[in-house]
Amino acid sequence: MQPCLRQAAANNRPVLPSIGRSILDLIQNKVIFHFRVIEHIIAGFMGNSEESSTISREILGFSEERSTGSIEPDDTAAPLRRTGVWSHFLSHEWSSAALYLFLDVVSWVAIYRVAGWFRYDAFYATPFQFFVINLIQLGVIVAALYFIGGYDRTVEKLTLGYAAEHILAVTAAAVVSAMLIYSAATFDQTMKPSRGVLLLSFAIFLPLSLAYRRWIRQYVVASGANRSFLVIGGGAAAARFYRAYKNSPSGQPLEFVDVNDERVGQPIAGEGSPVVQGELGAKLNNLGNRYSGIILAERANSLSTELLERLVRAQFQQTRVYTLESFYETQWRYLPLGIVDPFWPLQTGFQLARASPYHYLKRLFDIVASAAALIICAPLFVLIPLFILIEDGRPVFFRQERVGRDGRRFILFKFRTMRRRLDQADEDIYTRKGDRRVTSVGRWLRKLRLDELPQLWNALKGDISLIGPRPEWSKCAERYEQTIPFYHFRHLVKPGITGWAQVNYPYGESDEDAVEKLKYDLYYIRHYSLKLDAMIVLKTLYTMLFGKGR
Repeated sequence: MQPCLRQAAANNRPVLPSIGRSILDLIQNKVIFHFRVIEHIIAGFMGNSEESSTISREILGFSEERSTGSIEPDDTAAPLRRTGVWSHFLSHEWSSAALYLFLDVVSWVAIYRVAGWFRYDAFYATPFQFFVINLIQLGVIVAALYFIGGYDRTVEKLTLGYAAEHILAVTAAAVVSAMLIYSAATFDQTMKPSRGVLLLSFAIFLPLSLAYRRWIRQYVVASGANRSFLVIGGGAAAARFYRAYKNSPSGQPLEFVDVNDERVGQPIAGEGSPVVQGELGAKLNNLGNRYSGIILAERANSLSTELLERLVRAQFQQTRVYTLESFYETQWRYLPLGIVDPFWPLQTGFQLARASPYHYLKRLFDIVASAAALIICAPLFVLIPLFILIEDGRPVFFRQERVGRDGRRFILFKFRTMRRRLDQADEDIYTRKGDRRVTSVGRWLRKLRLDELPQLWNALKGDISLIGPRPEWSKCAERYEQTIPFYHFRHLVKPGITGWAQVNYPYGESDEDAVEKLKYDLYYIRHYSLKLDAMIVLKTLYTMLFGKGR
């Protein structure tokens, strides 16, 4: 700017206007830049999983060309894309989980120690007590975060949904930790735990643990941006997989290679889709850091013994090998119907098979929790019927025959949310968005899931569980069993008030939605466990607290 001033002075021309315009342009550019950054951050919090994946790709500076499987780099993302020890470390599947666990332990110990530093002697009599209490608290925190996928590399951590689950998990950990600590203090009078220190520690740990998970997640996405999934197969199964992948939030490109080189040069799923390649042996010889994994889209009996041996070596030494089923379950947490056959329930790995101890534990939990919830929610059983009566009169409750475990029929109770109809013969069996049959009170009850409260009585009786596939109307169940293959498998477990399909898929309003929700129900049956039920509880609380029901 100094030469500019000298030139202007020599010519006796005013320089302030030009300087002012330059300053204003600079300020405007900076404001626009910062506004754009803030917009990305807010969108990252508020978006769903697919939107947040798009946002993260924009922030990290790379874009995916699905038709060619190529990536166009952006020079602005060079710092995040740099190669080296950090990128190499994050390329391993276990790396992010190890880093999350390390940061959780270090940050919690540091926070709790600093928060209680000035009251250390009054708090715990010996350093051993301090160590044991920290160990208990860390165990509860790690278990809570594990339940929601806080250490899972495949779980998207840039969404509002994960943020809400993270908050609920850490809050639950704080409550359980407090109960354990104060229970221990009643037996050991030398312990004098401080409620303020415990509350402050969790209040600091909660946003900090969420922040570094979001930060690491961005680097994890960037570390895999230049790597593809190698899909072995070029037939109908591979084409179906490509279409499902294209509609998913997954961002890494796919490379398709044919085993017998019969379909080389042909697009996998029509015009615009990736072209099937050949030379599978050469690609397997050069796995290195080029591929994030190998996806097997061919039946094992169609592969040569030599190829199967190479895939086994790759699985245990280099790159993870997925079957289609394992990829769907690991990455997207549902089960594709195309791989289900009549012998599917006979496979190994089912926690539900025979008499599982968790089955009896879950029934005990259903009895205790539903009885307690009925007592706690007693005021709502007075207020809600009153609002229904005022708006639309009797009846207050909605009764309908539903199908339970092993096809047993029972009567389900709910608060009535739709207007009374005299003729229901031609009535739509689905409740659609903006449905005029739903009352004003009913709309709020559905949004907060309060219309489900009378089902607590069904859970107490044993007709349903608190957690399980949605109890389907007998009329719909008969229809689905005739049109949807293997629909009857969902009756292997008790239905529930909330379930894996309910918290992962929008409200069903078509036969196609019933098919999609069945994929999640089958995943629940396959992975029936305490961990999965805990995840469903947290996701259900998020739905209720943020009014995501319909």
